[in-house]
Amino acid sequence: MVNDPRFHCPMPLAAGTQTDLPERVAHHAVRVLRLRQGDGLTLFNGAGGEYAARIVGCERARVLVEVLERRDTERESPLSITLVQALQAGERMDLTVQKAVELGVDRIVPVISRRSVVRLSDQRAARRLEHWRGIVAASCEQCGRNRLPEVVVPEGLEHWLARGAEAGVQRLMLAPAGRHSLASLAAPSTGGRVQLLVGAEGGLAPEEIAMARLAGFLSLRLGPRILRTETAGLAALAAIQFLWGDLKEEMTDV
Repeated sequence: MVNDPRFHCPMPLAAGTQTDLPERVAHHAVRVLRLRQGDGLTLFNGAGGEYAARIVGCERARVLVEVLERRDTERESPLSITLVQALQAGERMDLTVQKAVELGVDRIVPVISRRSVVRLSDQRAARRLEHWRGIVAASCEQCGRNRLPEVVVPEGLEHWLARGAEAGVQRLMLAPAGRHSLASLAAPSTGGRVQLLVGAEGGLAPEEIAMARLAGFLSLRLGPRILRTETAGLAALAAIQFLWGDLKEEMTDV
């Protein structure tokens, strides 16, 4: 059985109502996926739960759907994971955002580190933020999540570290010479919070590592090999979810 296509619709949804799909969603549904009147689809607005719906009318760019029922379906990790990712060059940041959503993070904090190749003006940062949020929505459509992870405005790593941490947060940073392995650390309590700090190309500068340690971060190593920035964070997220989250119990469809 083929599942109905999923679409993120950032608007109020309620069973028993009819509504027009947003222009972007309507275009993708009709022009790309070739859906027609009577076809089923699944809608979610990012606030939790999803809605079964069907197309009842198509007129050029307008697609009218009937919302049939609400499903209290959630696919969130029992861990609250924040990925603090130093800006990566090219398409690496896009890949990291996309896969981090699939791996269950609920917050992404882009930071500018000393070794970040990318430098963003305020205007460009706003455009990139909007772009990343679009990637988050598309990734949720693909992987089945009904709650959109937050992506915050990029800022300097040192400025972010200076704020300190709330109580009860497990803070981890990746470093080839890290003092700890995941297997040596105690699992967070149920509903625990984890912050994972990952450097850009070239990793974190020694001064940043020292500052992060003062802010409560434990230096974490991932085996004997040095991983690229686009590999390291995703590998760590997968290992965290396997050891402490929901990958150790759930079957995945690949």
